[in-house]
Amino acid sequence: MRHDMVWPQQKSQKPADEEEPACDVIGRPKYAGETNIEESGQSLPVVMDLSHFEKDNSVSCRLASPIPDVCKMEDCCLGIDEAGRGPVLGPMVYGICFCPVSKKEDLKDLQVADSKTLTETERENLFQKLDEARSYVGWALQILSPNTISTSMLQRTKYNLNALSHDTAIGLVQYALASGVQVKEIYVDTVGPAEKYEEKLSQRFPGIEVTVRPKADSLFPIVSAASICAKVARDHVVKGWNFAEVLGDVDKDYGSGYPNDPKTKTWLSKYLDPVFGYPQFVRFSWSTAQTLMDSKAVTVHWDDDEEDGEKAAQRQNNRSMLSYFSAAPGVHS
Repeated sequence: MRHDMVWPQQKSQKPADEEEPACDVIGRPKYAGETNIEESGQSLPVVMDLSHFEKDNSVSCRLASPIPDVCKMEDCCLGIDEAGRGPVLGPMVYGICFCPVSKKEDLKDLQVADSKTLTETERENLFQKLDEARSYVGWALQILSPNTISTSMLQRTKYNLNALSHDTAIGLVQYALASGVQVKEIYVDTVGPAEKYEEKLSQRFPGIEVTVRPKADSLFPIVSAASICAKVARDHVVKGWNFAEVLGDVDKDYGSGYPNDPKTKTWLSKYLDPVFGYPQFVRFSWSTAQTLMDSKAVTVHWDDDEEDGEKAAQRQNNRSMLSYFSAAPGVHS
């Protein structure tokens, strides 16, 4: 275990009642509930530009391609998929891809496939093909930072990963509609029970035909395309992660990022600070990270605890700062 790690002073905190900002395709600050993106005469990136997220990877960020003119005039299909749901390291990226219904066969001819069945090089090549088809194909991504995921899941009112995933997908569909895309068909790789998710989306977007299926990324090319966009973005973000903490020469051989990967486990043990816990690259809400923190981090006792009896005794036994998140509402606020 390393004891020489020094966390830098973090950026100034925003007021508690202020929404967490995210960056849009142009890179100006964007706040929750703001869905209509104004281009202000600026040219948009032709290919995926991750610099906006890399400037501050502690918050979530939306990136998008230009909207093809044909998508504003013809009925369109839209696919939704994600990359990085399971890893304990790095962000989860949600992606949508859309094209006119009349161009479905053209999209199929690009031979897009489920990103998990492709090599990294194959995914990069297919994303390049999607970019070359930008006259009729558009995409948008929501990059959910590890910090956003963990703080959402551990907030006082529980907000699980399925709910976060659903809300992110809905937000991306709303973005497409607000941008003028004539969405008439939505295809989604399910999160949770497919029938319930399909009903939820159908109620949220009346008049649009919604199809939710397990393994939709292997059934519908438009979902495969969304999967490729999301996976390419996550791969690049993870490889180029900018650590805000002062860690020295960081070992980036952290494996796949999945909890059962031996390289990932070794990395997590190496970069656990006994006081401050983990860098923001780690989803500290994952049980793998929590177990390591509770077993190896220093004991924390909250002196302002007003509980007594059994609850107080349980809190005395908490072994890391994670005990903060199990506090009763109002405590530590």
